[in-house]
Amino acid sequence: MNFALILFVLVIITGLAWVADKLVFLPQRRRAADAAVAEFDRQQARVGERFADENAPQTRARLREENLRQPWWLEYSASFFPVILVVFVVRSFVVEPFKIPSGSMVPTLLVGDFILVNKYDYGIRLPITNTKITAGRPLQRGDVVVFRYPKDESVDYIKRVIGLPGDVVAYQDKQLTINGKPVPETPLPDYFDEERIGYAKQFEEDLDGRKNAILNNPAVPPFIVGAEDYPYRDNCTYDARGVICKVPPGNYFMMGDNRDNSADSRYWGFAPDQNIVGRAFFIWMNFSNLKRIGSFH
Repeated sequence: MNFALILFVLVIITGLAWVADKLVFLPQRRRAADAAVAEFDRQQARVGERFADENAPQTRARLREENLRQPWWLEYSASFFPVILVVFVVRSFVVEPFKIPSGSMVPTLLVGDFILVNKYDYGIRLPITNTKITAGRPLQRGDVVVFRYPKDESVDYIKRVIGLPGDVVAYQDKQLTINGKPVPETPLPDYFDEERIGYAKQFEEDLDGRKNAILNNPAVPPFIVGAEDYPYRDNCTYDARGVICKVPPGNYFMMGDNRDNSADSRYWGFAPDQNIVGRAFFIWMNFSNLKRIGSFH
């Protein structure tokens, strides 16, 4: 059971408790409070001023408060409904937080980065079913996207969109080519990889005018080891130089920026459009490096 489903169930349970409280239990408590206060007033009238409670206003207020108080089970259900509802709506339709678990997107995203993902840019989807109800804009090459891993949809992956439906993507001899055109790369200073405790070759990649840094070690062999069986595998050709794929309709070719340390479309195939969760756009926290806060490309 995934978190979205758990949250949805909590919304239903607390929502039913909230409605029941407003329509049934609260009116009952109000009637009980009114009856308790009325009985107190009758008692005070019978005993007369001499023996009347000198703290009558405070006693009346306490009686009303005690009778209006929610029982513990209702307090811990109905009272949390507005908060859970807001969290559910924001998380489902506006932004959702994620934590980067691996180094596949280094140097753009580091292990431990907490990021925000835009949930409406590509079209609003219903939670649980992931059915799209608004069109939104199409994915673009260079977008950093969170999607449900096709091999296990309970797992979220984050990669960069490299190939759109109909594109021919080639990654041969460590060079990325899209529709026959090599993607320009400009050398950058070597990157110190803290996870591997060593320097890696760094380049600036230009995808349709959108520039981002990648790591690409020329010493690592270009051929793909361990490619799995996946839908539309016949669209791909593997050889000693790498892989060439034609992206099928309704799918995307995804790659990590850490090219030699990323399990991506080269290994497990294409990401279907129905698996898209949203566009990652902002780092809001990294407890190991507070300077990481900000947007990224």
